[in-house]
Amino acid sequence: MPRRLLCAAVAALLATPVAFAAGNTRLTIYSADNDALFSGSSQDTLDAGHALVHEQRALSVAAGNHEIRIGGLPATIDPEAIAVGFGLDSMVSVLGQRVVLANASTNGALDGAIGSQVSVQTGGMPVATGGGGFTGELLGASDNGVLIRTSDGKVHLVHQYQSVTLPVDSVSGGSTVLLDVSAKSGGNRDALLTYTTSGLGWRAAYTATLESGGACRMQFKPEASIANRSGRDYDGADIQLVAGQPNLGNRGVRMYSMAKAPAPMAAEAAMPTQASLGDYRSFTLPGAVSLPNSTVTLTPLYPAQALSCAREYVIDNGNAYFPPKPNTNDYGAQDYRDRPIASTLAFTAPEALPAGTLRAWIADKDGAPALLGEGNVADTPKGQRVSVQLGESFDLRATRERTEFHVDVKAHTMTEAYKVTLTNGGDAARTVTLREHPSRWREWSLTSSNIKPAKQTTQMLEFKVPVPAHGGATLTYSVRYNWTAQDL
Repeated sequence: MPRRLLCAAVAALLATPVAFAAGNTRLTIYSADNDALFSGSSQDTLDAGHALVHEQRALSVAAGNHEIRIGGLPATIDPEAIAVGFGLDSMVSVLGQRVVLANASTNGALDGAIGSQVSVQTGGMPVATGGGGFTGELLGASDNGVLIRTSDGKVHLVHQYQSVTLPVDSVSGGSTVLLDVSAKSGGNRDALLTYTTSGLGWRAAYTATLESGGACRMQFKPEASIANRSGRDYDGADIQLVAGQPNLGNRGVRMYSMAKAPAPMAAEAAMPTQASLGDYRSFTLPGAVSLPNSTVTLTPLYPAQALSCAREYVIDNGNAYFPPKPNTNDYGAQDYRDRPIASTLAFTAPEALPAGTLRAWIADKDGAPALLGEGNVADTPKGQRVSVQLGESFDLRATRERTEFHVDVKAHTMTEAYKVTLTNGGDAARTVTLREHPSRWREWSLTSSNIKPAKQTTQMLEFKVPVPAHGGATLTYSVRYNWTAQDL
């Protein structure tokens, strides 16, 4: 999802914290798979993640036509997906709006103060005490200087200046929305801001603690990991997490004005409330949650529970591919020696599992937890099988060699045979899953094997090979391809 790279270096240093009452801000945060968003890295984070925000603000409105400044918005806001609504009976109309984006230049703070009354000091003494300079409305700022309109209506371009003094609360962290409004009367008005922003994202974080003993059992703890790198804090927000992969396009979700703020969500359940959201799945977090900027927050996704599991050792040879015509060339044997074998953890999803990272732990000889490995979990519906590759086994190795290759052009047949030798240097016996993909032509059959396949499809042969401790085992098999003259 492309995003403009918007930073808030100078403005963030001058930021004034803005507090929001619980229930007045609601975030819908979409799943994200950018590792930098969840790490301490500052690279490639502002363009990652996506969130929809409904935020209530109390604004002071004057009668007539005038401009209202709304600051403290994310540095990563989408300027084309912002809507501000005062309600149907507020007697305030929005005539237009423009967004001052936070940026990484030294003018970032001044950009956010355009339209405010400022003092520009050009001499050694402050303007207020008789020093050289100008006081007036800030019209613009660039590397070449500042543009000031003084009370006499004259506009001054000041190239050389020592400092610019800004009014209290004229600059806030992040981006700013400037509203041109027309109000029939003055007073305080509640406004609802609806916008989309990057820099916010979430993914699942699963912890699997394997029990010692015979059969594979584990304590499974699912959590939601929420990253906020948007450039501002969210305090006491109602949060909905969306699992799935919606196409957000280049500009996110188009927003429209709303008459009033959404009602606060109930916080009765101890765990998130799960529901369908169109083609996706949502998790509404219980109660109000604070997401400070530059933090990663972990919160329970489901209650922890004990699950049955399986430790599997897998090696995949080849891939599910068939050429447009029989491949009779004497190459592509795919032989190898001492190849490592993948160590995996498999289990059945007890609930709908959003995409994320699983970390598997096991007790070492002293009883201390040790990381067995980690791997990715894809979006998985309830009841489906999950298989996570944790790493490569230290003790298991495989060697593969082709033992026969023969083509009979007249008979339109081809025979290919392999031998796979497995070794186990560990103290425990292992069963290795070998997946072979005959891929020279789509018409083939298994003619011989010293171990019966545990599974056979049109594109794969799967063998379960027991390998004793400190020993080895060998699989041999042969396949025959058949075709017709029309296939060549």
